[in-house]
Amino acid sequence: MKTAIVWFKTDLRITDNEALLKATLQNESVIPIYCFDDSHFATTGYGFKKTGDFRGQFLIESLIDLDTNLRALGSGLLVLKGRPEIEIPKIVKQYKAGKVYAKREVAYEEKYTENLVKSELWKLQCEILTFSTSTLYHAEDLPFSIKNIPDVFTDFRKKVEKDSAIRLALEKPANIKSPDIPELDLPNLQQLGLQKISMDPRAAIQYIGGESQAIKRLNHYFFESRSISAYKETRNGMTGPDYSSKFSPWLALGCISPRFVYQELKKYESLYTANESTYWLVFELLWRDYFRFMMKKYHNSFFQKNGIKNTDFTSKPVDFEQLQNWIDGKTGVDFIDANMIELKLTGFMSNRGCQNAASYLCNDLALDWRYGAAYFEQQLIDYDVCSNWGNWAYLAGVGNDPRGNRYFNTEKQAADYDKNKTFRNLWLKD
Repeated sequence: MKTAIVWFKTDLRITDNEALLKATLQNESVIPIYCFDDSHFATTGYGFKKTGDFRGQFLIESLIDLDTNLRALGSGLLVLKGRPEIEIPKIVKQYKAGKVYAKREVAYEEKYTENLVKSELWKLQCEILTFSTSTLYHAEDLPFSIKNIPDVFTDFRKKVEKDSAIRLALEKPANIKSPDIPELDLPNLQQLGLQKISMDPRAAIQYIGGESQAIKRLNHYFFESRSISAYKETRNGMTGPDYSSKFSPWLALGCISPRFVYQELKKYESLYTANESTYWLVFELLWRDYFRFMMKKYHNSFFQKNGIKNTDFTSKPVDFEQLQNWIDGKTGVDFIDANMIELKLTGFMSNRGCQNAASYLCNDLALDWRYGAAYFEQQLIDYDVCSNWGNWAYLAGVGNDPRGNRYFNTEKQAADYDKNKTFRNLWLKD
C-alpha cells in the first residue's frame, strides 16, 4: 500500500494546497502531520521569543480548524512535538511511508530544518517532495531566474505583471483516505512556554486562527461590506476593522493562499467593480511575493546587520533601556507610543504604524534594526519571516529600498494619518 505523509507547516489549509492534493492523488493512504518544532518556541540571541503569546494562540486555533476540516474529508491531524528531523522519521517508520509531501522553504533556518529532515528520510529510503505554495505568482512562472530578480520592486512588478500569469487556485481534495488518526492532541500554551492572553477590547479586529475564519473574513471584506472597493483610500487607516483587509495573519500561517484571495477578488470584480483599490490589493500581495523571492535570492544576508547591500548600518551599542521604552510605548513620542502599545496588547499593528515604529528605532534611536525585527517576530500575530526581515532591512537602508535610508517624520505622519488624534487617544488613555 502506497502511504505518504503530508507535513503541514505554514500552509494550514485544505484548499489550494498542492502538497496535500498531490499526496491524496498519488497515494492510497495519507497521514497529515504537524510538528511543534522546539526551536520555534526558543528565545533568540536578541532576547525575544521566536513565537510570542498572540501567535501561539492563533497557531493552536488554526490547527484545531485544520483538524476539523481534515476529519470532514475522512482524515485528521497527527501532532508531533520536538525536532522535526527526529520526530518525522519515527512516523515514517511507524506507517512505512514512502514519501513526505511538504511546503518548500526559502528562509535560512526553515531551509536548514527542511534539509535535516531530508537527510534523515534519505536514510530510510523515503523521499521528500516539496511544493511552492506561498506566493501569488509561482516561482517557475517568473520571467527571470531567482538570481536575476531585480533588486528594485518596481522593476520586478512591471516585468512580472507584463510577462507572467497567476495560476488558478487548486480545489481541496474530494476525500482523504487515512488510517485511524487519534483525536487531536495539542500542547497547551503553558507547555509551549507561553501564556494565555485575552485580547484588549480596543483591538482593531478579534483574530481567530484557521482557514474557516480566513474565508469568513474574506467574505466579509469583499462581498458583505464591499470595503475592498475603497481599499486604496483607507488602507493607511489606524482604527476600526475595515480600513484594510486584515488578511495578513491568515496569509502568514497559510490558512488562506494568495491565489485563492486573487480568485475571489476576480469574482468580486466581475460582480461589482474593478478599480484602483481592487488592483492595490494585488499590488500588496506582490510585495509579499517579492520579499519571499528576495529571501530565496539572498539567503542569510537579510539577517545580517549590513543586509543584502552590505552597506554599513551605523548604530550605537544597544541601549537596553531605550529599547525597552520603545517596546513599552514610553518613548515620549505619542504617535510611536500609541502604535507600540497596540502591538504589545494585541499582537497587531497597522502597516503605517510598523513603518513609523521601525523608522523611529533605526533613525531616531539609532539602535541595531535587528532587535526591532526580532521583537516584531515575537509579537506580531501576522509575522512572516520574509516580509518581516525584508521590510526591516528595507527601512534600515540595508535592503531593497533604492532610496537608501527611509526616514519617517513622525510628527508629519501623525498629522497626516491621525489628524484628530483618534488613534492616539484610543491607545494612550489610562
